[in-house]
Amino acid sequence: MAVHELSLPMTEADARRLRLGDQVRLSGEIFTTAGIPTHQRLLRCLDGEEELPFDLNGGALFHLGSLNAQDERGELTIRYMNPTTSTRFNDVMPRLIKGLGLRATGGKGGLDAACARAMQEAGCVYLSFLGGGAPIFGDGIRRISGIGWPEMISHYRLARIEVDRLGPLTVGITANGDSIYDRTADEAAGKRAAILDRMRAEREATEGRKA
Repeated sequence: MAVHELSLPMTEADARRLRLGDQVRLSGEIFTTAGIPTHQRLLRCLDGEEELPFDLNGGALFHLGSLNAQDERGELTIRYMNPTTSTRFNDVMPRLIKGLGLRATGGKGGLDAACARAMQEAGCVYLSFLGGGAPIFGDGIRRISGIGWPEMISHYRLARIEVDRLGPLTVGITANGDSIYDRTADEAAGKRAAILDRMRAEREATEGRKA
């Protein structure tokens, strides 16, 4: 396992040199949202139905919910930021990864094989955030540098956030298509088959003794 300190926007070379299980800390600007309607709106932007609030090309779009609030000076601050389950967005992420030219995405729970293929084609990496790790991630937040679609509820807004050494984050899907989530599912399926075979053999042996 290697540890990487990366600046954003990330280059394709940066993304492709990361390996499963590597630890990453990010500095620069990230984009976050936890909303399915927000992802659908991003698709409409790709279709030319409305303008993107930010240029996301080469950027990092993370599945993170955040509670935005105004401080005494009227400036937006983040009370907390926490990951949501990325698999909620499986159906839209392949097109967004390629259409927006993303170099990084992430959240918790991973993405499916179709998303991993899109990431391999685009040179994009999936970074896993610790569920319930809001205090850790809060330490990496420096300021909100922009809010897209402020008419949406806080978790659905597209937030542009300046971060400093955000992490540690774990590489769950590489830009070469390797997925820890697919590996785990395959291993679990193999173990399940072996367990069922053993149970069947034990049942047949028991029934044989009774006969």
